[in-house]
Formats: sequence, structure tokens, C-alpha cells
Amino acid sequence: MLRVIGVVVVLVVFVYALVDVIRTDRHQTRGISKTAWIIVMIVLPVLGAVLWFIFGRPYNKPTAAPARRHPTAPDDDPEFLRNLETRRRNQAEQDRLKKLKADLEAKERKLHDKSSGGTSDGKGFGSGDDATSSGPDAHDTDELK
Repeated sequence: MLRVIGVVVVLVVFVYALVDVIRTDRHQTRGISKTAWIIVMIVLPVLGAVLWFIFGRPYNKPTAAPARRHPTAPDDDPEFLRNLETRRRNQAEQDRLKKLKADLEAKERKLHDKSSGGTSDGKGFGSGDDATSSGPDAHDTDELK
């Protein structure tokens, strides 16, 4: 019974060490190359496993998680969301400026039409319905309007 347990323990250690060698990146093995470690493991199963654990296994350095370069969806990408918000703000500002420019041009056209038509009544920018602009300016600043 003790022999069976010993054989099973040796077999488990050998298989574990062999799988560990195979799964280890070839640039992280110490001592000899990965292929040489596999050959040593097959030729000297018990001694190869012990040597692997002592001399060949890579140090337990914390490996950095691979950085995700491309998010899976656009709404997961903070840079995309920032750019989207910036574009939205720029578009809203452009729309506001267009509206202000159209209002200014309409007022200028209205003023120009009043002054060129000879029907200028001194009311300035205000409409004829406005009660405050129905008469002459109290401060005599009609020329400035």
C-alpha cells in the first residue's frame, strides 16, 4: 500500500511539473531553455521535477494585466465619450451662434429697411407696438440708435 501511494505521489509531482513547464512562457524559464527543461523532465522524471521547482521555475513576480487597447463597445471608452460630449457642446454652440447671427441680420435688415424707405419714425430697434418707444426719446439719443 505504501508503494502505491509513493508511486502516485511521484507521478502527480512529475505530471504537475511537466504541465508547469509546458504552460510557462519560454522567455520566463530560468537556467536552460524550455525545450531543454521538457527533455530533462522526461529523461529524469523525479530529479527533473525537483530541479524545475528549484532552478527553472520563474520567480513569482506580479505580472501586469494586459492593458485593453480597444474597448468592446463605444460606450465603454471614456475617450470616445469625452469626444462625443465635446462634439455635442460644439454643435450646440454653433447652433446658438447661427441663431444669434440670424437675429442680428434680421434686426439690421429691419433697421436698414426703415432708414432707406424714408419711413423712419425714430423708434430705433423696437417695434411699433412697444409703448416705451411710441414717442421721441427722452434723452434725445435717437441718432445713436
